Amino acid sequence: MLGGPDRWRFYRLVGREAARSVRAASARLTAPPDILARVRVSGLIIAPHDLRTSDATFADDIYAGLFVFAGRSLAVSGGSPFDYAPPSPEWAEVLYGFGWLRHLRAADTALARANARAFVADFMAGRGDPALARPTPVAARRLISFLSQSPLVLEGADRTFYQNFLRSLGRAARELEHDLRQGVPPPWRLLAAVALCYAGLCCDGIQPILRRATRILSRELDRQIMADGGHRSRDPRFAMELLLDLLPLRQSYLSRSVDPPEALLRAIDRMLPLLRLLRHADASLSHFNGMGATAADHLATLLVYDGTLAQPLMHAPLSGYERLEGGRLVVVADVGAPPPLVYSRNACAGCLSFEMSSGPQRIVVNCGLPESGAELRRLARSTPAHSTASVADDSSSHVLARTGWWGERLAADWICRRLGPILLHGPAAVKSERFTDGEAEVLAARHDGFVRDHGVVHERRWRLIGSEGRLEGEDAFLRAGSGKASARVNHRPREVAVRFHLHPSVVLEPGPDGGLALGLPLGEVWDFRAEGADIAIEESVYFAGLSGARRTDQIALHLTVGEGARVSWSFTRRAAAAPAA
Repeated sequence: MLGGPDRWRFYRLVGREAARSVRAASARLTAPPDILARVRVSGLIIAPHDLRTSDATFADDIYAGLFVFAGRSLAVSGGSPFDYAPPSPEWAEVLYGFGWLRHLRAADTALARANARAFVADFMAGRGDPALARPTPVAARRLISFLSQSPLVLEGADRTFYQNFLRSLGRAARELEHDLRQGVPPPWRLLAAVALCYAGLCCDGIQPILRRATRILSRELDRQIMADGGHRSRDPRFAMELLLDLLPLRQSYLSRSVDPPEALLRAIDRMLPLLRLLRHADASLSHFNGMGATAADHLATLLVYDGTLAQPLMHAPLSGYERLEGGRLVVVADVGAPPPLVYSRNACAGCLSFEMSSGPQRIVVNCGLPESGAELRRLARSTPAHSTASVADDSSSHVLARTGWWGERLAADWICRRLGPILLHGPAAVKSERFTDGEAEVLAARHDGFVRDHGVVHERRWRLIGSEGRLEGEDAFLRAGSGKASARVNHRPREVAVRFHLHPSVVLEPGPDGGLALGLPLGEVWDFRAEGADIAIEESVYFAGLSGARRTDQIALHLTVGEGARVSWSFTRRAAAAPAA
């Protein structure tokens, strides 16, 4: 059941979203007729470039009737994948988004082209589940995929197929235009605007949509891309996927001799350096707020366009990320508050978590978000799935739960259908500062995410000494001062766990002086020590592996917090095992 503060926060959210729906309905009644209702796609002018890399071996799986998407597989035995129940909602999103057509294009065979055309024909004929194909992000991805892969689909096609294909493009554009008038959530508005800009540039006959779509795109980019380059969702995956669409869109404007909007150019310039902040030397992004496995080839493609000449951003205060770097050692930390509710469908309770790498070797990680599975994704978003501290195995932020009396459950279902499994509450005050102390780079931060339920403030300090190959840290747990939130809490002692999830490639064994030794793949050995808490080795799961979830270990420091407690810890590279730089 929702508690008092959560209940009123939830009711305000329901009221705002209901008012948004009413305003959208009113706007539809008073708006001029849909400009796309009077026009039809009469031809294709250009096919935008798809920056996402492709794998021709995927065509072999298709020939064998095997469709592997989002970590799940379906064997169709010569049938159509649209005739089967999808193994997961995420799998269905990929199928109906048709981004996988690029793999068939890479095969560059007559059979691949025939297969692609057959699958598109199945969809246009109405096979499959319309409810799975209709969500705005899926429809936007499908429209972009159809446009960018049109050379594959249309080569060798007859006139009937060609006309049906053009009608399908026009229908998709009208549906996305309708979604914009419906008042869909902000991230979806941005994706719909991107797809409609593509349609206006690539299709002959619906150019009237381009001006309106460009105006919406500019407005949403200015609203959603912050000054330090982060998206308001704080989701690195969303930002990376968005950039993979924005860069070809910029080129499409230029190909049509149309000036790209200034907001598009500004957004691209801001977003690329932030990806470098989050990037480790193994070409993967840090696992924060929705990031799972990184498609390293996609990231490498994007960073080619970065004009900062490989100089990463170190400080992103609006996005809530910090990077410490010295020698081979890189630390990336999440020191930000949860995103606004309407952007939080993938946000995680990982405040003050961090990841650490030495050269191309990952050491400390977060579990990352799995590609499929609602329950697994819920667990991966919790605080214990991050390399930070949790109080009483609780999370510093909480996902909206469908509990309470029947009216609240109905309202929660409606919100989840509209916005997804959002974070209902989390830290309200997150503060951080960084400075230099001699040769050390120091980052200090604190948050109040455990005050409401446990009366505990978490403070963390990182001290990186790159020349010595050493990261020192301290976690402090302080009783909250006076105030309404503190007064409601029973101040009995709380059990606290400070976790350091390790990459699966790290070999963990007992070390000298009661510490632990961490063996890395390239021969480095690191020593871990802690004071003020008991050290335990526990099992963990790394959800962000390219081949799926993998078992791994975590170091856990357990302590009891009464009036306050501190624990210090360190990771130190053994000098004799350090490889040449």
